[in-house]
Amino acid sequence: MNKGVIAAAVVAALAAGGGYWAGQKSAPAPHADGATNVAADSGKKERKILFYRNPMGLPDTSPTPKKDPMGMDYIAVYEGEQDDEPASANQIKISTEKIQKLGVRTEAATLRNLDKVVRAAGRIEPDERRTYTISPKFEGYVERLHVNVTGQPVSKGQPLFEVYSPELVSAQREFAIAVQGQESLKDAESYTQDSMRQLAESSLARLRNWDISEEQVKSLAKSGETRRTLTFRSPVNGIITEKKAVQGMRFMPGEALYQVADLSSVWAVADVFEQDIGLVKSGAKAKVKINAYPDKTFEGTISYVYPTLKAETRTIQVRIDLPNTNNLLKPGMFAQLELPTTVKGAVVTVPNSAVIDSGTRQIVLVQAKEGRFEPREVKLGARSDDRVEVIDGVRDGEQVVVAANFLIDAESNLKAAISGFGHSGHGAAAPADKPAAATVGNKAEGKVEEVDAKAGTVSITHGPVPSLKWPGMTMEFKPANEAIMKQLKPGAAIDFEFVERGQGEWVITSVQPASQPAGKANPHAGH
Repeated sequence: MNKGVIAAAVVAALAAGGGYWAGQKSAPAPHADGATNVAADSGKKERKILFYRNPMGLPDTSPTPKKDPMGMDYIAVYEGEQDDEPASANQIKISTEKIQKLGVRTEAATLRNLDKVVRAAGRIEPDERRTYTISPKFEGYVERLHVNVTGQPVSKGQPLFEVYSPELVSAQREFAIAVQGQESLKDAESYTQDSMRQLAESSLARLRNWDISEEQVKSLAKSGETRRTLTFRSPVNGIITEKKAVQGMRFMPGEALYQVADLSSVWAVADVFEQDIGLVKSGAKAKVKINAYPDKTFEGTISYVYPTLKAETRTIQVRIDLPNTNNLLKPGMFAQLELPTTVKGAVVTVPNSAVIDSGTRQIVLVQAKEGRFEPREVKLGARSDDRVEVIDGVRDGEQVVVAANFLIDAESNLKAAISGFGHSGHGAAAPADKPAAATVGNKAEGKVEEVDAKAGTVSITHGPVPSLKWPGMTMEFKPANEAIMKQLKPGAAIDFEFVERGQGEWVITSVQPASQPAGKANPHAGH
């Protein structure tokens, strides 16, 4: 019996020893630092630590592990993870996955000539320099009309109408008598001859001032017979654009009876928008299209840019001289004009879609590297149909966002990044998902530990700050003004808002009593 028990004990011991030996063969060998090295992973290369970065995102690195002034461990950055470091204060960081979802597209800023055609609406108008009004200079009556229809074409010298005037008849008789007297006094004294000659000359001047033709004057001087009526003729080849004369009517001196327009050349008057007027220059060629002739293009010359602006439409008129040899262009026709612009050589340009215009400033998103974008305020110049000149803010060859830039704005709180332009020298980095949160109010809950009125600082133990991805900790803050300082009492539980004014300098901008007991916050979370 004892022998059987002993044999069983020996077998059990051997089995336990074999199991231990087998377990030791399959178990991983311990490292000096307590970590295990799996045999299956023995072929993998161990990741190399490049440096340690500041946990608060400050531009401070260390080749060895260390802690920051608040006791937080620096974060190791491994080989291949350099791009995981936070973006600088004025950069926006978007993950590759989000970039693909947003449809972000970039294009290089390039040097090119901005060839732009200014398009404007206009109308055809008569050339004011080729418009004539027939207006008698004496009182009389319309005796007969030779042209009695508005719109009738007339040629130069063609009779328009005849008038009767008692004054005209009297003036003719005076001239005829003076001429006859001058002939009869050839043998008289020189004084008498001079007097008669002056009378004849004054009568002749009076007739000429009334637009009596030279032909009628010579006929009157030769025959001595006065004519009851005077014929008015067209001064040019043109169209009767206005007719007020009616047969038998009485007219007064200076009353316009006919208007004749020479339409062999007309004007196209265009309304150019205020922002484009600086590109339009006198003497340049222009193209005009008329709806009535869609297959024809009329070419003219810009002759004048008007000096005044229409406040109602914010447009300035531009005048183009157009030849009208076939009289196809009718006054009042609607016209579409293409006006060339002045080219000033190659300039840095970006697509129009790259510019985000807030109304007070223009912003372009420049790609710093893959997944990182820097909002820059730019100064814009001339525009073409699809591109705009960048005078300052972007260099030739830099990649700018041309698609989904407004979505990046919404995704990454672009306005916060822009508001921090004035603090670019601070060097504070922002978290990846909220790249510029340090430049706007960050909210937290906490408890006032100590107030140093002399130094103007306050020590607060606060909970986590989601906008900065901070854990809870005890930090030193500066109140923005004396009123805020008075609200901070040791032991008080508060809700407060703060911003970064300088590198590592955090300023409280508003404070109010805590909405929940301070004890509910975990001020040391993450430590």
